[in-house]
Amino acid sequence: MAVTKLSSKRKMRNTLFICFIIVICLIGRIGFIQFVQGGELSELAYQQQTLDRAINPKRGTIYDSSGKEVLAVSSTVETVTVNPGNIDKKDKEKVAKKLSELFELDYEKILKKVSKRSSIETIVKKVDREKTDQLRLWMQENNITTGINIDEDTKRYYPHSKLAAQIIGFCGSDNQGLDGIEAKYDTELKGKQGAIQRHTDAKGGEIGHEGENYVAAVDGNDLVLTIDLTIQSIVEKYLQEVCIDNKCTDGGNIVVMNPQNGDVLAMATYPSYDLNNPYEPYTDELKETWQSMDQSEKTKNLQAVWRNKAIADTYEPGSVFKLITASSAIEEGIVTDIDKEGEFACTGGIEVAGVRIKCWRYYRPHGSESLRQALMNSCNPVFIGLGQKMGVHTYYNYLNKFKLLNKTGIDLPGEANSIFLAENKAGPVELATISFGQRFEITPIQLVTAVSAIANGGESVKPRLVKQIIDSQTKEVK
Repeated sequence: MAVTKLSSKRKMRNTLFICFIIVICLIGRIGFIQFVQGGELSELAYQQQTLDRAINPKRGTIYDSSGKEVLAVSSTVETVTVNPGNIDKKDKEKVAKKLSELFELDYEKILKKVSKRSSIETIVKKVDREKTDQLRLWMQENNITTGINIDEDTKRYYPHSKLAAQIIGFCGSDNQGLDGIEAKYDTELKGKQGAIQRHTDAKGGEIGHEGENYVAAVDGNDLVLTIDLTIQSIVEKYLQEVCIDNKCTDGGNIVVMNPQNGDVLAMATYPSYDLNNPYEPYTDELKETWQSMDQSEKTKNLQAVWRNKAIADTYEPGSVFKLITASSAIEEGIVTDIDKEGEFACTGGIEVAGVRIKCWRYYRPHGSESLRQALMNSCNPVFIGLGQKMGVHTYYNYLNKFKLLNKTGIDLPGEANSIFLAENKAGPVELATISFGQRFEITPIQLVTAVSAIANGGESVKPRLVKQIIDSQTKEVK
C-alpha cells in the first residue's frame, strides 16, 4: 500500500511539473508573439484585411521650348476591377457576360476571374470613359452596387506622333518611362500613386461600415524642353529627304545646338517611329514581313529605331575634325594669322614615319595656302603638319579640353563614349590620321559640343534638353 501511494504522488508530481513546463512555454510563446513579432504581425493583418485599389497619378506634361506646344500629355481613362467575394453568386454569370461584351473580352476568362476566391481581379485597363459610363448605367439598371470598381487612370498620348521620337521616348502600360526623356526624368514625371482603401475579409467581403478611404494621387511635374518645335520639324523633314534621296540604309541624324548655353534646339534621327504605337512596324517593308518574324527579330528592329544615333552611335568624323586641329594650333600660337599667304604648301602628300599620306587631291596639289584656304580646301597635309608641331601629348591635352575623351553628360539615357587610341600608344602615324579626323570614333553630340566651344570663344558648355521643371503642386519653376 505504501509503495502504491508513493508511486501515485510521484506521478502527480511529474504531471504537475510537465504542466508547469507547458504553461511556461505557452507564456513564453505568447510573450514572443506579443512583444517581438507584434509589429510585424499587425502589419500583415492590416495588409490582409485592407484592400488597396491603386489610383495612378497624372504623368507630367512635356512641352517644347515655348512652354506652349505639347509634346507629351496624359489623358484621363479608367480601369475596371472586380471583387469576386462582393458579387452575388446569382449575378456572376450576368456580370461576366456584360463585361465581356462591353470590353470585347473572352467570356470564359472573365467568368473565371469573377468566380475566383480572391480579393481583387483586373478586368480591363485604360479604357475611355464612354465605355465605363455604359457600365455604370448597366450597374444602376441591374441594382449591382458592390463588386465592380471603376477607377480613374491615365494614358500617355503624343500629339505630334513621330516628332522628336528618339528624344521624348515612350512609356509602358504602367506609365513608367522606358526611353528618352520619359525614362531619364521618370522620377519627376511619374508623380505619386494614390489608393482607395477598404477593409475586407479573406474572401474580399467588406468588414465593418467605415466605407472606403481615399488617398489622393499626386500628379507628376511638367517639363519644358529646349527643343524648338519649328526647328525640329524643319530638320526632320530635310533629314528624311536627304536619307531617301541618297539611299542612306543606316539612316542619319542632325543636331542643332545653341553654342552659348548648350540648349539643343533640334535633334533628329531617321528613320523615326510613332510614339503612340512604339511596338508597331515603322516602314512599309517591315509591315509586309512583320507577322513572319520571330520575337527576337522584331525586338532587334524596334531597338534599332528607338536608338538615338546622335548620342548612342559613334562614327569617324573625317574632315570636319580639322576645325579642332586648327583651333588647337591657333591656341598654341603655332598659327598667328589664318590669312597669311604661303604659310603652308600642299605637294600632294606628306611623309610620316616612312609612310606617305596623300592629300585627297594628290593628283593636282593645292600648292601655296593660308590656314583659311587649307580649311576651305580640306587639305590633309596641312593639318598633319599642325598635329606634328603640337605633338601627341599637347594634342591629347586639347582633345581632353574639348571634352572629346569623355561623355558630354547630356540628359538622355544611353550615351556612348568616344573611341581613341590611348595617348601612350599613339605614334606619329596615329597622330597624323587623328589630325585630319580618321582612325577614331566619336558621337555626333560630342562633336557638336566641341565645335560649339570654338563658336563660343573657347567656353565649353554642357548640352541639355530640359530647361525647366514645373512643380505640379506649387507651380514653382526650377
